[in-house]
Amino acid sequence: MGEKEEKPPTLASLRAGRGKPRAAKPAPIQTDLFFAPEPTKPDVPRPAFEVIGKSGITSKEGNLAAAPAHQPSEAPSLPTQRRIWTVRDLVIDIRQQVEGGYPDLWVEGEISNYRAAPSGHVYFTLKDGDAQLPVVLFRRQSTLLRFRPADGLAVLVRGRISIYESRGQLQLIAETLEPRGAGALQLAFEQLKARLLAEGLFDAARKRSLPAFPRCVGVITSPTGAVIRDIVNVVRRRHARLNLLVYPATMQGASCCTSVAAGIRYFNNNPSLVDVIILARGGGSIEDLSGFNDESLAQAIAASEIPIVSAIGHETDFTIADFVADLRAPTPSAAAELVTAAQHRIEERIQALATRVHRAGRFHLMHARQRYARLSSESVLNRLRDAVSRRDQRIDELSLRLNAATTRTLRIPAQRVAALTERLRRQNISIRIAATQRRLQTTTERLLRTSTRALTVNQTRLSRATAQLEALSPLAVLSRGYALVYLYEGAEKSILLRSAEDAAPGQTIRARLAQGTLTAKVSDNKTIED
Repeated sequence: MGEKEEKPPTLASLRAGRGKPRAAKPAPIQTDLFFAPEPTKPDVPRPAFEVIGKSGITSKEGNLAAAPAHQPSEAPSLPTQRRIWTVRDLVIDIRQQVEGGYPDLWVEGEISNYRAAPSGHVYFTLKDGDAQLPVVLFRRQSTLLRFRPADGLAVLVRGRISIYESRGQLQLIAETLEPRGAGALQLAFEQLKARLLAEGLFDAARKRSLPAFPRCVGVITSPTGAVIRDIVNVVRRRHARLNLLVYPATMQGASCCTSVAAGIRYFNNNPSLVDVIILARGGGSIEDLSGFNDESLAQAIAASEIPIVSAIGHETDFTIADFVADLRAPTPSAAAELVTAAQHRIEERIQALATRVHRAGRFHLMHARQRYARLSSESVLNRLRDAVSRRDQRIDELSLRLNAATTRTLRIPAQRVAALTERLRRQNISIRIAATQRRLQTTTERLLRTSTRALTVNQTRLSRATAQLEALSPLAVLSRGYALVYLYEGAEKSILLRSAEDAAPGQTIRARLAQGTLTAKVSDNKTIED
């Protein structure tokens, strides 16, 4: 026979490092299994690859040179070891490479299969044509969203690419999420804001104060909306004689900025009509207010010779018109209150001035009385008593501070002594020895119980096996009086007799008994008939 065949290695032995293939017959390495083919260059050394444990393939400078393109038959032959991946190691390695290649990116697509988990995490699929990408938005990021995602919504997602190991599935871990349309409007808003800020349209120096007592206020708004009714109600309540001149304008849509700018130019072309202008509109989304983020409207507001109050949207809404206007009001009703503030508070100012005059008179009278009282002997005695009382009070205060400082100074060392005593008590060797002895005793008892139980089980099994073995032993049959008779034909040959005819008179026979063996000669043989 040739060489002794080796036993094939098992999966457990391969994982434990045993059963490795022998390196006596090296096989040529196939570099195309690990790397993409590269165009060959003449006279360029080709790196050799070898497998080192589970760390992967490492390259090192070898003595093998790349074969020229016109000699494909001369393939290099290097010894190598086959690397076997576990599924977990392979998925982790791919995940690390993917995460390193795409750590931060923006992806645009349409939301599909949106679902929010009870844990707060959000899962959906980002689709674009026939391609789709699973996305996960964890609870910490989902709580920061300013809108509610829904199926069919076009969004812009920022995150990183990873692989979910349990499914081996590529997914995008999202960090931020914003609607595609809202994001574009916000970007345009920020760019226009920065440009106008650089031009100086937001400077406080160019903004004018409102007239204290306007005769007529021009309002640029929709004549059919609720905004004009709110302004009228506020003006009637606070300044009934103030006139309002409404310029009807489109406050939403593509023609909004053109219509509002036309109203501003109209009032500036007729400066005798109004003393102040109010731009008023109710709240809405960023798309609804986009008309007030127009550069031409901002230029028209900045060029106005009449002070302009911007009252667009709610208090949290900001537009370019708010920054350019001379004054921003949180709401249209607040704008009406600001315009009528001076007239409304005339009586309050008069009453406040009268109160100040009376207060000043009483103060001067009291001051004169005090100066007169200080000139009397009784007042001098009172001042002396007051000085003594203040010093007594100072002594009491210092005594209390001294007692508190003394108590605090003694309390801190006492606390340290108590803490050290407690630490020393926990480090007492007798307590630790007692605890160790208790653990030793408990462990000894468990060991005795375990050994006794194991010994009892083994003894029971031994007794049962012994009884079964004795029951099947042929010697047990011989002990009941039976014997095995052999025809003795020599020391090396004996034939078991099953019939008397098998032995002739004069032949030697041997009987195997329960205790020993008998040898005899046959004198007669008879067959017992049934």
